[in-house]
Amino acid sequence: MSKTTVLAGQPEWNKRSKTEDKKSKSFAYKKYRILLIMLIPAVLYVTIFNYVPIYGLLIAFEDFQITKGFFGSPWVGLAHFEKAFSDPGFYLVLKNSVLISVYRMIWGFPIPILFALLLSEVKNVRFKKAVQTASYLPHFISWIILGGIFMSILSLEGPVNAILGLFGVDPILFMADTKYFRSILVITSILASFGWSSIIYFAAITGIDPHLHEAAVVDGAGRIKRMMYITIPLLMPVISIMLVLSMSGILDAGFDQIFNMYNPQVYDVADIIDTYVYRKGLVDMDYGYATAVGLFKSAIGLILMLTANGVAKRMGGGDYTLW
Repeated sequence: MSKTTVLAGQPEWNKRSKTEDKKSKSFAYKKYRILLIMLIPAVLYVTIFNYVPIYGLLIAFEDFQITKGFFGSPWVGLAHFEKAFSDPGFYLVLKNSVLISVYRMIWGFPIPILFALLLSEVKNVRFKKAVQTASYLPHFISWIILGGIFMSILSLEGPVNAILGLFGVDPILFMADTKYFRSILVITSILASFGWSSIIYFAAITGIDPHLHEAAVVDGAGRIKRMMYITIPLLMPVISIMLVLSMSGILDAGFDQIFNMYNPQVYDVADIIDTYVYRKGLVDMDYGYATAVGLFKSAIGLILMLTANGVAKRMGGGDYTLW
């Protein structure tokens, strides 16, 4: 039987369904055309700054020379990766990146969730908005400014040392002491980001059906029990997805913050992959080696994200994962 005969023999309802599908797609396009048009700048941004530069990864496998370009530079294969894995300095920055990122995740990941849960229980709308605005503000301030503020607070003449002096403690040069610097990085990072990070949790809490809370109140449940048995369980899919996303940046210890706050005296505990790549690539002009180290970091992040997504899918199902 020919293809033409098969199509001609299709039932009328099947023909109507295809026509209706086309009409529904056309209707959806017309209905959301404004949103689609608004999406164009974001698509162009991601395409130009995230996808187009991917071909630059060729540098990781070349002895890159600016005068010869990407396709004229001599090919060296995995030589840059071998150089990285045999360099003790690489393992030091890898260790620092992992430690700082893990500390941030352990202490920094739960705080936005806790902040959103506690503030959602506040009934005074003006106070709630004021606290939210104050918590979001540091996100919009550059680390050049924030770093200067924190360095002034922790300086020898700063308020922290002034308070310690009241208890007879000698002044401490916090920003040059390896015992304190990692803790300072983690604490200041949390202070600067927890408000902005809590927005998605506020949105998820707002989307919870209020009838569930009303029914729990009728049954005699207080705020703590409603938080434990209604709010937190319904937040778990969002928490899981955010955790999976954060795993992709496990080696991203915060270049902007560290670059503006560290100094040679704390390199041993604060030098991370991003600052190492900056020095090797832009200062020493060893472009191939710097690109290889950066590619290694990205590959590890991808593997960790895929692993975390698979574990979350096995434990919680599709609602707890990105795909």
